[in-house]
Amino acid sequence: MTRVLMISDIHGCCDSFNELLEVLNYHSSKDQLIVLGDYVDRGPKSRETVDRVIDLVENHHVIALRGNHDQRLVDLIRTDNSVVKSKFLEHGGLQTLQSYCDFINDSVDDTQFQEAIDYIRSHFIAHIDFLESLPLYHEDKEHIYVHAGLNPQYKNWKEQPTHDFMYIKSEFHRSKSIADKTVIFGHTRTIELQQSADIWFNQDKIGIDGGCAYGLQLNCLIYKDGSYESEHIKNLK
Repeated sequence: MTRVLMISDIHGCCDSFNELLEVLNYHSSKDQLIVLGDYVDRGPKSRETVDRVIDLVENHHVIALRGNHDQRLVDLIRTDNSVVKSKFLEHGGLQTLQSYCDFINDSVDDTQFQEAIDYIRSHFIAHIDFLESLPLYHEDKEHIYVHAGLNPQYKNWKEQPTHDFMYIKSEFHRSKSIADKTVIFGHTRTIELQQSADIWFNQDKIGIDGGCAYGLQLNCLIYKDGSYESEHIKNLK
């Protein structure tokens, strides 16, 4: 592989994801693509994004991790939990329902919500199985890849709670990493860590979530021959 390409938090911005891959001149025969989770919610094409990621994983040796929004969609379909339902709608889930169910408009009552859950359960269970099967991290010689970060309280980061892999924020950002490799993460928009949506470089960690579904940008971190470059697509909302 000549390049490692890292993208995170697509959030239903499937067109932008595809455009970014074109700009990168991505070829699976030469590049290792790693996507760090959060394929659904907020953006307009969650279903298409999951379809795209499934194809990339199954046919192009892409490594895909699980994000908190992916897990929440799984929990919504697998359980009947009122807290999960509330959190789902609070964090961009309506756009996901609209992507999967053409009968959902800009408002949804309890009956429509349950109809949408039943519809996804009946017609797209393969998507739910896929998202649920995704790993929480990936590791190679140079990097640890994770959706949210590593909890510095755990000497062996692999033993941290599942929740931390998908949700941790400031405790990870502000602490020296306990790992001996650079940690590549998404989840937290880089504009929250600096004055720009560009990739955030820190001594032992690199944040790549450009906030695409918020009208900012979709970032790609490029690693080749021991050095980093970046590419992005702007104005994606």
